[in-house]
Amino acid sequence: MDLTTLTLTDLTQGWHQTANALVCNYCDAQFPLDTPAMTIAHHLQTAHGGNLHALVHLDSRYNTLTTKQQALLTAFATGIKDKDLAAQTGVTAATIRHQKFTFREKAKQAKLYLASYQAAFAQEDPHERLLDVPQHPQEPDDRWLITEDEAAQTLQHYFDFTQEPPRLIRWPKKQKAVIVVLTRIIAEIPDQQQFTEPQINAYLRPIYPDYTMVRRFLIEYHFLQRTPDGTAYWRTAAPRKDS
Repeated sequence: MDLTTLTLTDLTQGWHQTANALVCNYCDAQFPLDTPAMTIAHHLQTAHGGNLHALVHLDSRYNTLTTKQQALLTAFATGIKDKDLAAQTGVTAATIRHQKFTFREKAKQAKLYLASYQAAFAQEDPHERLLDVPQHPQEPDDRWLITEDEAAQTLQHYFDFTQEPPRLIRWPKKQKAVIVVLTRIIAEIPDQQQFTEPQINAYLRPIYPDYTMVRRFLIEYHFLQRTPDGTAYWRTAAPRKDS
């Protein structure tokens, strides 16, 4: 699930609503539309350690929290007193209060930035809107500057969508087209899981006959990572900063 497509309310509560169900943001669990919020909260707690835990530890290039910041936010959520948290972490209560102040300031900055962004791009031409770049360990270069309109045309040109999963008709030669194709293919592989090479091949084989080439490109373009011995594969997540 691409959490960046969800609303702030969806992210804060840990689940979102579709036409037919209430869906957990972090797994495939679905609940009837009349399910009490407490029932979903219980699922979030038992399956994911609670929404806050899942959110602050999310493997995403948009999650810039350091390990220390994650721990502080988790502690603040318990309602612990500043002096008690200071004693636990070996700092002064004034330092804890400063950390709270810093978090609040960042939240205000983020709110203002979001409002400014939405106001600036409210009239954006959908044909010029850039394609969302998937999780990636490096800063995207000019090859990734692809509009949603360009991506849609590319996908229609290279894929047969009458089948499930969609079948790649031919392998593109231009790099931007390769990126669009790989972006669509990686969506067929679940995230936050590890796979053996045969399991990855099982996802790719129905999409394109030369699935080993596709697997190689997914690794080359950093959509997939693997262990040095090739025994485990997983979708790429952004590196986490520690401080």
